[in-house]
Amino acid sequence: MTDIVDPATRSRMMSGITAKNTKPELIIRKLLFNSGFRYRLHNRSLKGTPDIVLKKYSAVIFVNGCFWHGHNCHLFRLPKSRTGFWKTKIQSNSKRDTRNRKLLAKEGWRVGVVWECAVKGKIAKTPDLIICKIRDWLNCNKAMLEITGKLET
Repeated sequence: MTDIVDPATRSRMMSGITAKNTKPELIIRKLLFNSGFRYRLHNRSLKGTPDIVLKKYSAVIFVNGCFWHGHNCHLFRLPKSRTGFWKTKIQSNSKRDTRNRKLLAKEGWRVGVVWECAVKGKIAKTPDLIICKIRDWLNCNKAMLEITGKLET
């Protein structure tokens, strides 16, 4: 299947996609701040440059886009054009995420991941539920947190 826009337009569209300060990330930051949590952003000295660093709790939070990180949910669909390229790209992102989480855990950090589908989409969690899960995780000893939009069983 061919692209519906010319290469220059596609390039301009793709360059507009940012890795920082995404809408889901801003939502999570606002929830944390309004709940009294203070944090630092995008600490480049930590592996994977976490979106949110809560040093007081030895915790970091990544807010991952479902497409770019290959999350198995309703928001992810492999493109029909250049499938090989995208499959390789998304798999390498996923492997890097796993490696970075392990390295952060080795350094004593607790790692949380909030997926885009938890914040937006058909089965998004309510803001109250999201902040409740994060608050509970920060105040306990669990090493890992993952919040998805998937239905919990």
